[in-house]
Amino acid sequence: MMPSQAAVTLDNDRLTVSGHIDPLTVVALRKEGERLILDSKADLTVDLAEMSTAHSVVLSLLLCWQRLARGRSQALHFTGVSERLGSLAALSGLDEQLPGFESQAPLQALRENRHQS
Repeated sequence: MMPSQAAVTLDNDRLTVSGHIDPLTVVALRKEGERLILDSKADLTVDLAEMSTAHSVVLSLLLCWQRLARGRSQALHFTGVSERLGSLAALSGLDEQLPGFESQAPLQALRENRHQS
């Protein structure tokens, strides 16, 4: 079965990321997301529930979008974070930099272990 194509859409104040994201698709997705963020003046909820990927390039993508939004005094809040992506963010120390990631209850033990090391 072929993975679904990566896409990002904006509906009202919700930016929805869907499909399979990998190093080959992330640049185009980043540019489209940046265009949508620039078109919006509101704070945005970034819904990741329809995304089928947990890859480090996804974290890079989200950090780029966050940097762009912050530069415009615009807030992004992430929802629908999969346990796997949340774990990757926690292991990378990025969960506290991406609003919505830090609220992943199953990841609390990972964070505590990381801070104790």
